[in-house]
Amino acid sequence: MPGRRCPRRGRRLPVRRTRCAPRPAPRTTDLLAQRFDHIVFTGSGSVGRIVMGAAARHLTPVTLELGGKSPVWFDDDARLHRAARRLAWAKFTNAGQTCVAPDYVMTTPGRIPALVDALQQAITDLWGADPRTSRDYGRIVNERQFDRLTALFDGTEAVIGGECDRAERCIAPAVVTLPTADHPTVSPAAVHPLLREEVFGPVLPILLVDSAEHAAQVINRGDKPLALYVFTSSARTRRLFEQHTSSGAVVHDASLVHVAATGLPFGGVGASGMVA
Repeated sequence: MPGRRCPRRGRRLPVRRTRCAPRPAPRTTDLLAQRFDHIVFTGSGSVGRIVMGAAARHLTPVTLELGGKSPVWFDDDARLHRAARRLAWAKFTNAGQTCVAPDYVMTTPGRIPALVDALQQAITDLWGADPRTSRDYGRIVNERQFDRLTALFDGTEAVIGGECDRAERCIAPAVVTLPTADHPTVSPAAVHPLLREEVFGPVLPILLVDSAEHAAQVINRGDKPLALYVFTSSARTRRLFEQHTSSGAVVHDASLVHVAATGLPFGGVGASGMVA
């Protein structure tokens, strides 16, 4: 399949960008002006704020499912390949375009080479040597989102994949690192947009942290995520994330699958959503 690698540091695609605040479509604006008994919205936090503001005018209760940056902690060396396969499947299903997709991975520096190798093997097992030719690998929903995602590669170092084909709206599964990731800040105020906004696409950053405690601090400095995925064999580490972070869900040794458990509640906290 024809294609090329996405831009790296110092190179940029000619993309169309806007810095204007998002606006709902006119039909949505008309709907928001009505006096509903309850509003249910699924989408981005920026539009969720618009929906909530419109609902407040009529004191209408809202249910917001907003996604966000769902983190992963990894230190399960004994079950490395199982963890990598589950992580790759969850991240790159539908080309990363799910609200509970793993958004970024945190681990210690010495674990990165083995994790990258295991992720590469998992991607090959799931979608072949060139996922762009796989009938099971998704496409980006439109060109605007394709351009947004390829712009996120600026200033990163790709360690896996990332080949792009704009005509096909295809971005191969990509795992990247950031030069400043040894002191990561994941929040709307982060320097790099990859750490600032929900990725919602097939780009997975790996961030270096000193320990699980450091990872919990990174999570707590940002907005509360919709999901938190913990791959560890340590009961102490599980308790650390359960007791010292806040998220819509904490899932151990898996990702994404909890939304299929219909007997479990589902929702976010704060910026990742709310149920009224």
